[in-house]
Amino acid sequence: MSIWLKKSFFVLLSILTFGLVSPSQPFLNEENHALAKNNGKPSSVEATPEESGEEEPVLTHDEFLETMLVQAEKNAYEKFGTKIKPFIEDEFRSLILPNIERAIEDTAAQFPEEDLTSLTISEVPQYAKTEKIFHIYDERSGEDIIRFHVRKDHPPKDGYYFNFHYHTAHDKFHAHHELGSIYWDKNTPPQWMSVS
Repeated sequence: MSIWLKKSFFVLLSILTFGLVSPSQPFLNEENHALAKNNGKPSSVEATPEESGEEEPVLTHDEFLETMLVQAEKNAYEKFGTKIKPFIEDEFRSLILPNIERAIEDTAAQFPEEDLTSLTISEVPQYAKTEKIFHIYDERSGEDIIRFHVRKDHPPKDGYYFNFHYHTAHDKFHAHHELGSIYWDKNTPPQWMSVS
């Protein structure tokens, strides 16, 4: 009988008898033996691939790219908020997103497929004034690989633009790689993540 089933039975028995009946000594000994066998970890916790001898699944470059693009688009729309998104969504999808895809594709090409599972995308920062949309970083080291940003530009005697760009670890994030700009209006755009 599995341990979770025994635990469920024990809980059910306790509820039905309002704690008047205590578990049998063999049950307690079995539980302690199972914990000792798993180095103090409950047996319901699954072993990591390293502990079980299994290999982590390997992502192909195409699978990695597809996963990152879905998350990138989701993060961008979260960053825009419901006040900005409806006005720039179409241009973002047709002009900026293909450039983000190329940048991620170029970055992924620098890694062997077995390392792609360690690369993940960051969350959108809750602080509204930052340029960050998302970063792709290596979970093993915690180091950023590529950073995608957007800033509000206001050239003299012109309206406001959203300038999309990225930075890479190869030049220590100094170079500014353009993804494109989208015109907003003469009026000041709302804060990032603003809701209507």
